[in-house]
Amino acid sequence: MPLKLILASSSPYRRELLERLKIPFEVIPPELDETPHPGEAPSALVERLSVAKAQKIAAEHPGALVIGSDQVAVYSGVIVGKPHTHEKAVQQLRSASGQPVTLYTGLALVNSDTHRLQREVIPYRVLFRSLSDAQIESYLRKEQPYSCAGSVKSEGLGIALLERFEGDDPNTLIGLPLIRLVRMLENEGIQII
Repeated sequence: MPLKLILASSSPYRRELLERLKIPFEVIPPELDETPHPGEAPSALVERLSVAKAQKIAAEHPGALVIGSDQVAVYSGVIVGKPHTHEKAVQQLRSASGQPVTLYTGLALVNSDTHRLQREVIPYRVLFRSLSDAQIESYLRKEQPYSCAGSVKSEGLGIALLERFEGDDPNTLIGLPLIRLVRMLENEGIQII
């Protein structure tokens, strides 16, 4: 019997990305504390959280392949997560204005039967345009990206804030590196095409 595929995430953006692969899956939010450990590097944080999400759901669901993912943005060496409020989003975008920002996305795939774990951290770099306060306010009013790391919804109006992308897989920017995920799934015997 084939293993069922589970996305351990509450992100509607990750769900939409995974739907692009046209394979059946279910979504189960993992409910974890995502607080960084003192001194934890961004890449270590997203790796730890993506693995923890996948392992938590895998422990509860035999016969499954579980995908975990986590993402943070780093501006000037500082980890920036989801803003959740308008005020924090304004601060994040002011800090990012005219600056390069690196997004780190952790990706994990756990086979709940064999306990095999595949994991990777994929960086993606963007350069922000120089933004006025009026542009920031207009963007936030129209897009309301309060659940997006760094206050940017690049698959939407957030694209207007950006100057350039540097990375292997544009899906990484949204939060689920599909190119790497396809390879991980193939390692578990799931052929996408």
